[in-house]
Amino acid sequence: MQKNIRSRFDFISLIFWFFLALSAITRTVLLFKSIDMLDFSFLELLKIYLIGTFYDFVSVSYLVVPFILYLLFFPHRFFNHKFHRYITYVFTYILLFGAVFLAFSEWFFWDEFSVRFNFIAVDYLIYTKEVIGNINESYPMGILLSVIAIIAGVLFYAVYKFKKIEDILKHESRFKQRFKHALIYLSIPIISFVGVTGDFAKISANQYNNELSKSGLYSLFAAFRNNTLDYDMFYLCDDEKDTLLNLKSVTKTNNSVFLNPSNITRNIVNSGEEKNYNVVVVVVESLSGKFLESLGGEKGLTPNLDSLAQKSAFFSNFYATGTRTVRGMEAITLSIPPMAGSSIVKRPDNHNMYSSGFVFRNKGYETKFIYGGYGYFDNMNDFFSNNGFDIVDRAKFSNEEDTFHTVWGVCDEDLLNKTLKEADSSYSAHKPFMSFVMTTSNHRPFDYPDGRIDIPSHTGRDGAVKYTDFAIGDFLKKAKEKPWFKNTIFVIVADHCAVSAGKVELPLDKYHIPMIVYAPDIIKPQVVDKVSSQIDIMPTLFGLLNWSYKSKFYGKDILDSSFEQRALVGTYQKLGLYKENSLTILSVGKKIQSYEVLDQDIFSTKYKEIETNSKMKDDILGYYQGASLLHKKRLDRYED
Repeated sequence: MQKNIRSRFDFISLIFWFFLALSAITRTVLLFKSIDMLDFSFLELLKIYLIGTFYDFVSVSYLVVPFILYLLFFPHRFFNHKFHRYITYVFTYILLFGAVFLAFSEWFFWDEFSVRFNFIAVDYLIYTKEVIGNINESYPMGILLSVIAIIAGVLFYAVYKFKKIEDILKHESRFKQRFKHALIYLSIPIISFVGVTGDFAKISANQYNNELSKSGLYSLFAAFRNNTLDYDMFYLCDDEKDTLLNLKSVTKTNNSVFLNPSNITRNIVNSGEEKNYNVVVVVVESLSGKFLESLGGEKGLTPNLDSLAQKSAFFSNFYATGTRTVRGMEAITLSIPPMAGSSIVKRPDNHNMYSSGFVFRNKGYETKFIYGGYGYFDNMNDFFSNNGFDIVDRAKFSNEEDTFHTVWGVCDEDLLNKTLKEADSSYSAHKPFMSFVMTTSNHRPFDYPDGRIDIPSHTGRDGAVKYTDFAIGDFLKKAKEKPWFKNTIFVIVADHCAVSAGKVELPLDKYHIPMIVYAPDIIKPQVVDKVSSQIDIMPTLFGLLNWSYKSKFYGKDILDSSFEQRALVGTYQKLGLYKENSLTILSVGKKIQSYEVLDQDIFSTKYKEIETNSKMKDDILGYYQGASLLHKKRLDRYED
């Protein structure tokens, strides 16, 4: 009987082997896809496969838990019943189908982001309508699912022929005897949950090597668990009093007066007449700096933006704070550093933040968040509506205003035409206006109306970039005919780059984005090469408006002569400060590392690790620990 019990649980072992083999194949395929980006040696390959297999083993141990419990508790007198056999068949096929589906999904996710599953994949599971729609529009899902089903069927047949499933599972046994074997299998996920972290995958300075040593499924589990990170628990900390002093040091300006010793609330004082220029901030989806010829990038993709850059204040050394749209939104709207874990936009406690929306409203402006998709996605409507903006999303577009759309939203032409109408409405009401406009066309599936540009729709990123450029050019051409044009400042900026992965943890070239501030009757053309970032947009605009106001912003006016150059960049776990040709990074595990930037352009970055000096440490802790501290104490809220 003991042998029969082992045979029954040998079926679970067989599932383990099939899953590990399929995961090894997936890892090998991804390795060859990124072979030019890897640091190759026998030892590195050994690490990739050994550590990767370990994570795969942990992952499948979670997957088989339901069936182990079934084998444990299902009465042995029913084991010969066909019902039990069918359950086993169904479970086996579903598990194999899921494993193959996972392998295909990893390929497409890697193709898009060059990483294993992360928070983005978690978002994809939450926002199923947009994501499934995007997948349907981007890939031949009928064919793919059929191929996956066939492969899973072949694997199922192999399992069946290797040892007939019903022969393995039909033997009688007592609960006590089954429990001993079940306990072994159940102990694996329990121990792993407590003792295994993603740190085991940090085998190299090359991030591609590290990502390949992970398991996609384990990374997905980890992303669910680590959606938010407690700064004090995971990151390097300084004395609270010293941190606040450091934070005040990095946020002070010549025209500011701090009002409270426990936070960074301060009065920004400008002499002279305040202006009431209208402001339109167009945030362009995935507009990497490498797409603009003006920044040394690809030729011919952005003729309108390249032409506009010559007529505007063009910020050539400008950086996104993160790699997701919500990161750009929080940085621009709130002027805050990227925090560990999920974006402020997606957190539940994000109402009544010290937002630029409230500052504009306090000056008598109509403020609107204008988005071509449905703003419930990524919690955008909730965030903007509770931080000083009215919502104009796809639900507010009439049928006539929606001439072309994908699952992500209306095309950029429709979005920007709607922006013109909203501006006309505010002008007719004799109200100055501020519009935060978020585009969607430069996003997979890269579909847009035919006949606009010389690249056919649905053929790739280049066409989407060129179409968005066309739509912006058309928008500004139409805006010039409006009576409010001469009194309006237009800001064109990206939310983040198109690709975030690189050989190093925070590749600066993957954060380098353009920013153009265009107002021909207000701002003279100039190239501003100061290192700066999205948190500086609103303070710079308020400087152009010559406003005096109360501030809790972390950013500064880039055009001010006292502006201290630096950029804040981060991922969900890595928090970086780029300053004086050095990049300092805070990591989970209370780690701090610094790198000298040896060479950088919009395509690549080369670093050399250096010692972190006290100034680097004070500055980065001032920004990140300080921001976490004030947020935890709710000292970053708006007060009339």
